[in-house]
Amino acid sequence: MKKLQVELADRIKDLPPYLFASIDKMKQEAIDAGKDIINLGVGDPDLPTPAPIIDTLQKAATNPKHHQYPSYVGMLSFRQAVADWYKRRFNATFDPKTEVLSLIGSKEGVAHLPMALINPGDTAMMTDPGYPVYEAGTLFAGGKSYFVPLKIENGFLPDLDAIPPEVADKAKLFFLNYPGNPTAAVANHAFYEKLVAFAHRHNVVICHDAAYSEIYYDGKRPVGFMEVGGAKEVGIELHSLSKTYNMTGWRIGFAVGNSNIVGALGQVKTNIDSGIFQAIQEAGITALEMDDQPLAAIRNIYQERRDVLVGGLQKLGFKVDPPQAAFYVWIPVPPGLSSSEMTAKMLKECAIVTTPGNGFGKHGEGYFRMTLCVTKERLQEAVDRMEKAGIRG
Repeated sequence: MKKLQVELADRIKDLPPYLFASIDKMKQEAIDAGKDIINLGVGDPDLPTPAPIIDTLQKAATNPKHHQYPSYVGMLSFRQAVADWYKRRFNATFDPKTEVLSLIGSKEGVAHLPMALINPGDTAMMTDPGYPVYEAGTLFAGGKSYFVPLKIENGFLPDLDAIPPEVADKAKLFFLNYPGNPTAAVANHAFYEKLVAFAHRHNVVICHDAAYSEIYYDGKRPVGFMEVGGAKEVGIELHSLSKTYNMTGWRIGFAVGNSNIVGALGQVKTNIDSGIFQAIQEAGITALEMDDQPLAAIRNIYQERRDVLVGGLQKLGFKVDPPQAAFYVWIPVPPGLSSSEMTAKMLKECAIVTTPGNGFGKHGEGYFRMTLCVTKERLQEAVDRMEKAGIRG
């Protein structure tokens, strides 16, 4: 029988390989070769989900009313819990019926938002380096990506004044992410005020990805985009329970913001997915209503890990500052190596999986990323392996 000739869609042909899938493949090849891998490549918390959240899921899963199709936009009780959390955390007010939407993880919201706002040929702006799904979602919608560089001299914040006015005027959407992945940079109130003014001036929708807002150090809680006056009028913020509550596998997040934007994203989702298992939403309510004590304990663990890894890297001559938030360390590569060469060297000589900076965009070249999602003992072992291999900054 003649083999079927499958012609792939152009959007698939043009799509670059997904960075973290490639890293998983490299990791598995090393494991198959018998190496003891220290995986510092993907930001997947190794700590368990807090017990009260699990207890709620177990109980809610036995409720037959949760075994049917869930609400497309999310249970109102879950969306109310989101609104209440935003009020407590950011003193920002949202109507749970029109300004809050449940997501199957924030990644899903990132990928689907361009379908709600971008027509073929439209432009979406995004920071570079940045989360690869910003570009992928734009590509799937038939849009064009304009990359706004993040430079160390600007604290890895975009220079809004350097964006050509003709680009900003044409753009429909601007993706930003603070605390940032991969740079771990944080934004301040003054920057967000300037961002709101920029959005008004150029009539561009701001999509702020705030997945890491609750992972911070030294008691310095990051400022939120939605704390700033006018933010809700110009944008949407995507959040997740994944990083804050160690729930990456649960796939639950939410969007808040301008009702028209939130509603448009909801229309896309209504035609694509059928919502989140309601027992998981019940568990999400428990998470959002928890006090800060278990979260503070989680942050303390990450801070211990940060200090071990950053201190070790500094002793090896790497010029790296302790991150103020998120669980990533963004590290300049040693002279004479590219980002990809550095990560290959780390895997080959140290059996350590890291992420090349250029996987997050061309302006990530010259850096590599390590995560804090293993024990402090394994992080110390990673530093020891680098020292033994003669890898220095």
